[in-house]
Amino acid sequence: MTTRTFVLGTRGSRLALAQSTTVARAIEEAGARLGEDVHVKLEVVRTHGDVSAAPLAALGGVGVFAAQLRLALLQGECDLAVHSFKDLPTAPTPGLRIAAVPQREDPRDALCAADGATLSSLPAGALVGTGSPRRAAQVLAARPDLHVCDLRGNVPTRLSRVRGVDLGADAGTAPSALGTGDRLDAVVLALSGLRRIGLDAHATDVLDPAIMMPAPSQGALAIETRDVDDPLLRALLGALNHRPTALAASAERAVLSALGAGCAAPVGACARVDEASSALLLGARVMSVDGRERVEASGALALTGTVDRGDDALDEAMPVEAARLGEDVARQLLAGGAAEVTDLGATKAPRQPS
Repeated sequence: MTTRTFVLGTRGSRLALAQSTTVARAIEEAGARLGEDVHVKLEVVRTHGDVSAAPLAALGGVGVFAAQLRLALLQGECDLAVHSFKDLPTAPTPGLRIAAVPQREDPRDALCAADGATLSSLPAGALVGTGSPRRAAQVLAARPDLHVCDLRGNVPTRLSRVRGVDLGADAGTAPSALGTGDRLDAVVLALSGLRRIGLDAHATDVLDPAIMMPAPSQGALAIETRDVDDPLLRALLGALNHRPTALAASAERAVLSALGAGCAAPVGACARVDEASSALLLGARVMSVDGRERVEASGALALTGTVDRGDDALDEAMPVEAARLGEDVARQLLAGGAAEVTDLGATKAPRQPS
């Protein structure tokens, strides 16, 4: 039997390598089920987001981690790339396509605080770190008596800024991104990232979406390939695709796209397939950067057939319908004054104390 080797491009951070390794193993296992001898080789690609200590929004926000990986794909240096879906711009890239969306991890955010504190029990004036305007706005909405500061670096680096936590630096991130600011009382991170690298024990408060609406497609991965016909690769990645996750991500990302939201706009969206009602349920929120104002909207899409095992027609039609749901919810947000509440086109985060 001939071995077919695929090169998977990945960032070098601990989280990126964990995600890519999981996908690589799943592809090899799918190959074995198909009776194919498949090997996946990881190729680390250094990105600008990995080597700069500048705030994420100042680097260009969404897409800063994906650009170099996508270039490597287009130049044939790798056959596929694994992205955190929320890091990808909503606009398609000519020559590339999202070939699979594996089953999602928990999309919620988590507070990681000193002394086991929760968001409600943090003392007044506590210093909370986050590089996300969305998280900052919602922290301030829930606790206007807290102070929020900018925070950069990979997951272990950010956790290490919390009083009493010392995890060291993660390979693949510039030393300058460690920061020299004061120790923080807490940081807010994606629960999915913590779980994927085994650091979820540091989560002291998993935040309900009613308090902290996640970023669109948070917790989901996107497997991207060149837009060429490779029957084996298509079959392998088709085995990894999780339709409920793909539909939810499609709806959430359509909200962001229809709003024309920039990387620093405090926008959250979260969708899920509700089996009881056979519907895709979507909620979205736009915040003012100070957390004092918000606009919310929601919608539902009735699902036909079995989402987990749909036919080709369902595969093609349902993502389109899910995106239309997201567009409808975005229209509701705009009608409710979202553009007046915040600068939806913002590409630079408001300056926070460091």
